[in-house]
Amino acid sequence: MSQNGKVRIVQSGREISSEELNEIIETFRMFPGLGRSELIETICENLSWFTPSGKPKIDACRKLLKKLEAEGKIEFPPKKKDPQNKNCAARKITKTSRTDPRPELIGRLSDFEPVKLVIVRYKEDRELFDEYLFRYHYLGYSKPFGCYIRYFIKYYNEILGCVLLAGAAKSLGVRDKWIGWTDNQRLSNLSWVINNTRFLIFPWVQIKNLASHVLGQIARRIGDDWYREWNYSPVLMETFVDPEYYAGSCYKGAGWQHLGMTTGEGLARKGKSYKTTPKMIFVKPLSDNFASFLHDKHTVNEKPYE
Repeated sequence: MSQNGKVRIVQSGREISSEELNEIIETFRMFPGLGRSELIETICENLSWFTPSGKPKIDACRKLLKKLEAEGKIEFPPKKKDPQNKNCAARKITKTSRTDPRPELIGRLSDFEPVKLVIVRYKEDRELFDEYLFRYHYLGYSKPFGCYIRYFIKYYNEILGCVLLAGAAKSLGVRDKWIGWTDNQRLSNLSWVINNTRFLIFPWVQIKNLASHVLGQIARRIGDDWYREWNYSPVLMETFVDPEYYAGSCYKGAGWQHLGMTTGEGLARKGKSYKTTPKMIFVKPLSDNFASFLHDKHTVNEKPYE
């Protein structure tokens, strides 16, 4: 209960008032024929509950409704079978000749100018990008979630590597302590932090200082690129580096800050957990006021650099 005696529910950093709770219950009563997805999207719209990019906060709303269902306040309709997706499986990536190793490229950065980042947009290029990660990145390919951007690293028409930026880790003790935000602030503002999920320079590319040069380009342009793609600009980048494979030298050279190590443990689905080797945590602020920005409330389509 809140101080004024009204029911207080907090989900993913959003406080749900008594009036909003009654509206949710009324929506379920008035539209018994709607499917689960339609109900969730309708309630997001009614509550003006959106991500920074302006899309409905589907996952957060679903969790809220599951909580209300467990308390007996609402009842979800039965799941509908989708005959179109009945036999659909995730796209299987295979190695093809188009990603075969190329002749070695060895030299100084000045010998390979200009090096450019090119956003991957078209289906054929996306499939090529995913195949490169699947074949040459030690973590392989993993489908990005939420908002993301793929870049090819190019020297004219020659592809030198791949970069994938996507959503940040939901909870990260060292990072969260460094930012100094509360759990509710983290849940509300996590979208403004992005993760350099995959960073790959092909093994046949041996160009000195290329990696740190690319990271510098990303820091200078990701705010504008992300805004054009998703209608908001991140204020902080993070990444994880496995010390068994790399020392993180390119991140240090590009001005990223080493915060510490992950614990190697984390939450997966309810009742389950996973363990992995501890990773180095690096961060790169994209705005001078990133910390205060991550502590405040914000509206969709907000651009923090202005």
